[in-house]
Amino acid sequence: MRSVICILILLAFLILPSCSKEEAPILPEEEVVTEDPGPEEPADPMEEPPVFMGEIQTLNANLVYNGLILVNDAGNNRAFLMDKGAKLIHEWPLSNKLGNDAFLEADGRLLASLETDDPKITLGGQGGILQFIAADGNIEWNFNYSSEAAETHHDAELLPNGNVLAMVWERRTQEVAANAGSNSQVDIFPEAIIEVDPNTDEIVWEWHAWDHIIQDYDDTKDNFGDVAANPQLIDINYVTIENGDIMHANGLAYDPVKDVIYLSVNFFSEVWVIDHSTTTAEASSHSGGTYGNGGDLLYRFGNPEAYKNTMGERLFRNNHFPNLLQDDHLGNMLIFTNGAELEQSTVYELQLPDAFSLEPNTDNEPEVVWSFTDPDLYAPKVSGAVLLPNGNRMIAEGDYGIWEVTEAGEVVWKFTAPGFFWRAYHYDNDAPEIMALGL
Repeated sequence: MRSVICILILLAFLILPSCSKEEAPILPEEEVVTEDPGPEEPADPMEEPPVFMGEIQTLNANLVYNGLILVNDAGNNRAFLMDKGAKLIHEWPLSNKLGNDAFLEADGRLLASLETDDPKITLGGQGGILQFIAADGNIEWNFNYSSEAAETHHDAELLPNGNVLAMVWERRTQEVAANAGSNSQVDIFPEAIIEVDPNTDEIVWEWHAWDHIIQDYDDTKDNFGDVAANPQLIDINYVTIENGDIMHANGLAYDPVKDVIYLSVNFFSEVWVIDHSTTTAEASSHSGGTYGNGGDLLYRFGNPEAYKNTMGERLFRNNHFPNLLQDDHLGNMLIFTNGAELEQSTVYELQLPDAFSLEPNTDNEPEVVWSFTDPDLYAPKVSGAVLLPNGNRMIAEGDYGIWEVTEAGEVVWKFTAPGFFWRAYHYDNDAPEIMALGL
C-alpha cells in the first residue's frame, strides 16, 4: 500500500509543475508590472527570435487598448511598427535621416519627411526630402526641395486629391527683413506651405507667412501698423532669435470639410488657421477664397499674447501635433503643449469653433473639453497625442516614450526606450493601412 501511495505522490509532483507553467498568476489591478517581453526560447527554432523595441509597464491590463503603433524615432533614425508588448512587427529601411514625420497611408505606403544629404538651412527639424516608401523600402516618390532659399521641414500631409502638403522655411536676408520692419540682426526664416503634385512634382498651390506680416517696431519701414488691432496678421517681431528661426512651425493638419489648414507654430505657441480654398494669387493677398480673407489668418489660438490681445487665457507654451479628431469627437483637436519654462507638459482636447471669428480685444480661444498632465510628463521638444477607439489617449513623450491614459486620466500602459520620439500613431490590427502592408 505504501508503494502505491509513493507512486501517486511522485506522479503528482511530475504533473503539477507542468500545469502551473500554463497559468499566469492573477495580479492585483493596481500593481505596476514591468514586463520582460522576451520569451525564454523561440517558439520555432528555425525562426529568428522576436525583437523588442524597449520596456513596457502595464498598470491596468484590462483598460489597455490593443493595436499596433507606428513609432517615429528620430533619435535612432527609425520608423517602425510595434505591438503593445513592444515587439517589432515591421520596420522601413530609410534612405536618409528621419526629418521627423513618417505617416502610414491607406495604401500601405509611408509618407516620410527626411533630411537631404546636404541641407542648406540647418535648423531643428530640418528636412529637404519628401518620400513615399513601400513596405519593402522601395522609394516610389522622391521630392527634393532644399536650397539656400528654401527647404521643407518637420511635417507633411497627404491630401484627399493625392497631392502632398509640406511646410517650408524661406530665407529672407537681414537687409530684406530690416526693410520689412524686422528687428533681427541676421537672416530670418519665416514659414510657407506648398502643395505638390507627386505625379509631376509641380507646386500647384502655396502660401507664405511673409505676405501677411505686421510690425510696430519702425514706422519708417514696410508693414508698420497696430498689431493688436490686426489679429489676422503676424507680428514679425514677436520672436527674435539668434539663428533667425522666428516662427518654427512643426506640424500641420488639413480639414477637408472646411478646406483649411491648421499650422502649429511652436515659437508663437499658437495654431494658425489658413484658407486652402484660395488660389496662390489670392493666398498672397488679403481677399478672396471661400472665407474672403485671402491668405490672412482666419483664426489663431493658444497664445493671445502673440498678437497683443489681453483677453483670453494662454494655453500653450510651445506646441506640437495639431491632431484633428473624427467620429464622436469631430470638430475637436488634440494637441501637446510642451510646457517650456513650466517644465510640465499638458495634452489638451479643444472644441474648435464651427465658424471662424478673430476679433481684436476679444477672447478668441477655443473651449478645453479634456486635458491631461502628470508630474512625470515633460518633454521640452517634439511629442503629440492620438485618440484611441475606446476613448483612451496615446501620448508620445519625446525623450521618454509613449503613455496610454484613459478618459478619466488613469495611466494604464507605458513604453520607454532610448530615443527621440517625434510621434506615435495607432492602427487597429485589421486597419486598411496594416492590411495593405501584407504582413
